[in-house]
Amino acid sequence: MTERLTIDHVGHRGDGVALSDAGSVFVPYALGGEVVEVEPLASRPDRARLLRVETASPERIAPFCPYFGACGGCAVQHWQMEAYRAWKRQIVIDTLAQARIDCTVAELIDAHGAGRRRITLHARRDGGGKLRVGLAAPNSHAIVPIDACPILDPGLDGALDVARILADVLKPANKPLDIQVTATDNGLDVDVRGSGPLPARLIATLSRVAEEHRLARLTRHGELVLMRTPPVIGIGAAQVVLPPGSFLQATVAGEEILAALVAGHCKKAKDIADLFCGVGPFALRLASRTRAAALDSDPGAIEALRKAAAAAPGLKPLKAEARDLFRHPLAPQELREFDAVVFDPPRQGAEAQTRRLAASKVPLVIAVSCNAATFARDARILIDGGYRLETVTPVDQFRHSPHVELVARFERA
Repeated sequence: MTERLTIDHVGHRGDGVALSDAGSVFVPYALGGEVVEVEPLASRPDRARLLRVETASPERIAPFCPYFGACGGCAVQHWQMEAYRAWKRQIVIDTLAQARIDCTVAELIDAHGAGRRRITLHARRDGGGKLRVGLAAPNSHAIVPIDACPILDPGLDGALDVARILADVLKPANKPLDIQVTATDNGLDVDVRGSGPLPARLIATLSRVAEEHRLARLTRHGELVLMRTPPVIGIGAAQVVLPPGSFLQATVAGEEILAALVAGHCKKAKDIADLFCGVGPFALRLASRTRAAALDSDPGAIEALRKAAAAAPGLKPLKAEARDLFRHPLAPQELREFDAVVFDPPRQGAEAQTRRLAASKVPLVIAVSCNAATFARDARILIDGGYRLETVTPVDQFRHSPHVELVARFERA
């Protein structure tokens, strides 16, 4: 059974939204104002599969990737860029409004740069025993084999070939194999997960693959298989050797833009705490001019930051500490030594640490977030605790997707 719907607008996840008395119906790849023919999903009555666009929006454009719609990576390649950018900024405005937060939201900054510097590819054999290597289909564990991805940084050239070779060596059966590839200054850094224990003969074969394809490093579940050369990225004056599978901002441009916004907001501070610091994209840059303390729950990231700071020329004192800020957030008395705090938590936000900040007297707080909803929750806590939200800047390093980063400045009222 098919239906004919009129799309009202594009929702926060990138789906077209049709409104009716029975509720909203979400239609991926449809745009506001379009009349579309759809097939409702039996398992999800609030969702439908787009069959045909009867009346197209003037903002509709041809997607540039042949896998768009089959691969679950991009949601809105079919949307004209100006309209897409306005929608992504509006996500932040609407989310803040739902939390009763009224503040200036700057124009969206494009941070795609040269493209994504990390990709996680999946490998599995299908029912017929054929090995499939690629990306996940939308809302599914099915694997879409791909030959190229046009949103990747050129530093990832060869990543797909390497993933296919590794998958062929490891021969995944029912359990999926995940192959994470990161572009570093010294080559590809590859971490394989899901393979199970490796016999010696397979380790020898994987080592040969790493040598032949000149991988910087090959690890399995973070355990070293072979390292030809340490996988390094530059952060300010420092050279950081990445821990296996460590978190990085999606694009080089994204990291640089976020760091510049953070530095600009706290340029007068003399003692800065960088919470949820990772390998130090903010702390290592801030330490070029001021004292800093960097804290994160990942001991490997902290050790990498420490070593990079020790070897970097001209840095001010930078203290790095491994600490679980979800279970053991910095208390108000511990925050007294800082005149600025930067925090950049994972998607779940930093509610426990935010409550401690709200009870502190830190004059300046800079929040970086990859989730507007959890940011709004945390921002509400700070505002209710006496902070004033001065400005929010949305940053787009996940182009063609609904994901948006932001940087916000709070001052103690």
